[in-house]
Amino acid sequence: MLDLKDITLHYGQSQILHGIDLTAEKGQITCLMGTNGVGKTSLLKVISGTHSHSGGTYRLDGQDQGRAAADVLAKRGVGYVPQGRDIFPLMTVRENMEIGFACLPKDERKLPEEMFELFPVLKEMQNRRSGDLSGGQQQQLAIARALITKPKLLLLDEPTEGIQPNIIQQIGRVISFLKDQGNMAILLVEQYFEFAYGLADEFYSMRRGEIILQGPKSKLKKSDVLATLSV
Repeated sequence: MLDLKDITLHYGQSQILHGIDLTAEKGQITCLMGTNGVGKTSLLKVISGTHSHSGGTYRLDGQDQGRAAADVLAKRGVGYVPQGRDIFPLMTVRENMEIGFACLPKDERKLPEEMFELFPVLKEMQNRRSGDLSGGQQQQLAIARALITKPKLLLLDEPTEGIQPNIIQQIGRVISFLKDQGNMAILLVEQYFEFAYGLADEFYSMRRGEIILQGPKSKLKKSDVLATLSV
């Protein structure tokens, strides 16, 4: 579903990403790991179209995306849940979810009941202002909003950050459910190691803007993956 070859990124005179090769398969969870500041979020911003890469090839579902903008990539099937969630606090829960309609044909612009089955709290609070929700509830809203767009590729940037344990477990169950549906690739950036290790099929670890370890979980030692998270 996702195929990156030799992706580079510069911010001004600084090079952030150095020749990144990465693939994410449909029906699998690919986990991107590394300490703070190694370029994980920058890579997700390239994939989402928020940042334009400096060089390399970006293919989605077999098609070269060039340097397509974020709104174009969203319509082509890239769903993005950014770090910090970026919900609109003065809008209601329902209104935040309906923002995803912009990526859909008019005849598909309705909230699927499945969203409320995955995240029951959103049904209860759909007319509440989103800023009144807890951090965990806002994270569920951000994931639901991305799912409304019917993504082929779902990008999740630190979905457990600052979230209470019971919500982390629920989010993990939702991610596993989405994987089992088999109709999207999931790319997860996560520093909560046990959460990531329990979910992932494939691992990539970064250091200083480069991939330093890559492979399926079945062929990697847990200790080797964990070692890449040490400074």
